[in-house]
Amino acid sequence: MMLFAAVTLLAFFALAPLAIVPLALAGYSMAPTSAVATASLPAASGDWGYPLAGDYFKGRGYGYNPVNGCSYCSTDHEGYDMAQGCGSTIYAAGPGTVITAGEFYGWGNTVRVDHGGGLVSLYGHMQWESLRVSVGDPVTAGSPLGSEGNTGRSFGCHLHYEVQRDGIAIDPEPFMTALGLPLK
Repeated sequence: MMLFAAVTLLAFFALAPLAIVPLALAGYSMAPTSAVATASLPAASGDWGYPLAGDYFKGRGYGYNPVNGCSYCSTDHEGYDMAQGCGSTIYAAGPGTVITAGEFYGWGNTVRVDHGGGLVSLYGHMQWESLRVSVGDPVTAGSPLGSEGNTGRSFGCHLHYEVQRDGIAIDPEPFMTALGLPLK
C-alpha cells in the first residue's frame, strides 16, 4: 500500500508541470488576483484618474464637431469621446456618489457621478447589462463603472465622457489637464 501511495505521489509531481504549462500558455496566471487587478487600473493623479486604462482613440472633442453620416448626432458636442473597443472597462474619474445608473436621455446606458460642489461627471453609451454600480454607491478614481458600448444616440462603440459644473457642460480637456491628467 505504501509503495502505491509513493508511486501515485511521484506521478502527480511528474505530471503537474504538464498541466500548468498549457494553462500558462493559454494566458492563465498563477499570480494573486490583487496584483493582476492593480496593473490594469487607469493612471491617476491625486484623487482623480482617467476614465479608461491605457491608450485610447480620440473621437470628437468638445464644441462644434459634426459627424458626417449621422443625422441625429449633435453638432455642438458637450463631451469628449474616447474609445478602446466594445466591452472595455470604464472607470470613475474621481471620488463621489453615483446619481444615475441606467438609461439616460440620448446617452443610452449611462453613469453619472456627483463629486460635490456642483461638479458631475457623465459616462455615456455603455453596453446594456454592463453596469457595476447603482444609484447611491460611493466611488473613487478607478472604480469600475461598466463597459464601453454603443447605446443611445451613438455612432459606434465609445465612451462619451462629460464634465458638468452646476448643470452646464464644460470642456473636459482643460479640466483634466488642470488635475495633471491631460487628454490627447
